[in-house]
Amino acid sequence: MNRSELTIDLRALRANARTLLQRIAPAELWAVVKANGYGHGARDVARAALEAGATVLCTATVQEALALRPGFPDARLLVLGPASAEEVPQAREAKLELVVSDGAPPPGVSVHLKLDTGMGRWGLSEVPRLDGGVVGLMSHLASADCDPAFTERQIERFRSATANYGGLIRHLANSAGALRYPAARFDAARCGIALYGLSPFDDDPGTHGLRPVLGWRSHLAQVRLLPPGEGTGYGLRFVAERPTWIGIVPVGYADGFRRDLTGTKVRVGEELRTVVGTVSMDAFAVELERELRVGTPVVLVGEGVPLEAHARVAGTITYELACALDRGETRVSRAVVDA
Repeated sequence: MNRSELTIDLRALRANARTLLQRIAPAELWAVVKANGYGHGARDVARAALEAGATVLCTATVQEALALRPGFPDARLLVLGPASAEEVPQAREAKLELVVSDGAPPPGVSVHLKLDTGMGRWGLSEVPRLDGGVVGLMSHLASADCDPAFTERQIERFRSATANYGGLIRHLANSAGALRYPAARFDAARCGIALYGLSPFDDDPGTHGLRPVLGWRSHLAQVRLLPPGEGTGYGLRFVAERPTWIGIVPVGYADGFRRDLTGTKVRVGEELRTVVGTVSMDAFAVELERELRVGTPVVLVGEGVPLEAHARVAGTITYELACALDRGETRVSRAVVDA
């Protein structure tokens, strides 16, 4: 029996892509598959997104795009992050598209110029003199998930700065912008987190027509009765006040189930139960209502256990949790559901 299993539901990813396409039409959907597809597996999700109608695959680095190119020889691959001088020839040979946020565009490469409209990170202060290699103008929304007033200002800044460049494709919206701000959609929307069925607003993805793609399951590897005064885990952060059944799940922070997830809930059998004590490298404990058999299924993500709920307990965002789950085949197995 595997210690745990990640399930990637590509049917759900295709459904999310179609939902996003309906919301942003007539704009194009550009699928963000950086960080190994937010921990979901870049190759699998890239193929599913293209099949569902996405027209561009976006990565953070040249190396991520180069890894995808053999499997997608005809796809448009856009590198969102900076490329070093050593990587530009590789990008040119692989026909990658690059984002330029300072300096002169490299020759022989299709380029998107990035403007800083308020993120205060990468970006030009204005559109420079253009040459033939520039195919797009872009910017990035800083707070589309939480600050409508500033987002509207960014949209207007971008609109004003790019108004005289109708021959170039313009793209600004991320997932939050695509879902909440029609004016941000322009010619294309770069969607990452929503594509994976996770909400950029820390709410129920279903309210946006999205279906979570990721599932994570394990099992009870041990069940034991703690007498009053006895504890479990490092530091004995949980000590039983009464006779208490606990179950040990063979997953820990090395697998991406973080130490600050103590107090979150997982589904043990048919019941939501609380994680207690310190999450260790390879295991954590759950408090049980009664004795259960070893091997009882434990749902860590999915089936009423949303990643958004874990993120709230950990004080972080779903993006970070999903990316951290990609720990390789030695710790978790990966199953891809397709049709």
